[in-house]
Amino acid sequence: MQSLSMFGPVDAVVAPVIEYVVLALVLVNMGTRLFAYRGYRKQAQTDDHDDELSRNVVHEVSNGVLVLASFYLLTVHHHAGMVMSALVLGLFIADFFEFEAREVELRKGERLSRPNGALTASALVLLYAGYQSFFYLIEPYWSAIV
Repeated sequence: MQSLSMFGPVDAVVAPVIEYVVLALVLVNMGTRLFAYRGYRKQAQTDDHDDELSRNVVHEVSNGVLVLASFYLLTVHHHAGMVMSALVLGLFIADFFEFEAREVELRKGERLSRPNGALTASALVLLYAGYQSFFYLIEPYWSAIV
């Protein structure tokens, strides 16, 4: 029985490598998070800031592409996509609230703290994306146990 293809030719090209694409996007997202946090700290250190930070567009686009990629994974591999989508949506929400927390710290005049919630969420997403991408390495051992 042939599986149903939702996106036709796109599935033929992207579906075999979607786990690796998601892993690469998670790594890019972690890099843009670091880049964005450094930018927020520079904005906070200037004397002419107006009590609000400007969002890093590259990081926001990275978040959006990661969410879309996890939703696409959901159409290809249902179980892995459901877990990945839940983790990525949690990361997306954590990023949103971490940015708001940085703005509150800026308004209070405090030193900006690290986005610990988003860092933890991204570590969990990275672990699961790595597990999905490199499962073939542990599959013989996993099959022997299960």
